[in-house]
Amino acid sequence: MRTNRVTRIIIVLLLVLANVSCDQVSKKIVRTKLNESDVIEMLSNHLTLMRVENSGAFLSFGDSLSHSVKNILLSVLPIIALVFALFYVLKKESINISSLIAICFIIGGGIGNIFDRIAYGSVTDFLYLHFGVLHTGVFNMADLSITTGAIIIILQSTFKKMSQQPVHEVK
Repeated sequence: MRTNRVTRIIIVLLLVLANVSCDQVSKKIVRTKLNESDVIEMLSNHLTLMRVENSGAFLSFGDSLSHSVKNILLSVLPIIALVFALFYVLKKESINISSLIAICFIIGGGIGNIFDRIAYGSVTDFLYLHFGVLHTGVFNMADLSITTGAIIIILQSTFKKMSQQPVHEVK
């Protein structure tokens, strides 16, 4: 994506801010409107809203770690990674638009969850999906942003590799 530097910075910051804002607004609504015992089933019980305070990472990984280890693994290291990712998207001018969007989604989602850890001591999760054999853990909008960004990068990488493979003629 070739744009002038100021436009690029504005685009990156707006994408990150949009992701952080969606995450934080949704979590604020959940914190103020749902008790931890509330369960709201929607879409024929395929979508469930419930409030879960997760002091660990994905699927409560690391929940039983000591406070100092948890702080390093779930706050300090992710902050360092997010700063590097933000620096990368701001400096690398040749990055394509889908990669830029994907990385901004990941950064925004990461900031949203880290903010929760620092401000509240846990991350507020509230979405659960159940479609046949597909069951998710309880997640939030930040997790959705991170996952969306990762899927975009994986798909882009897969399609790029497929397009670069030589075509073999069948005789």
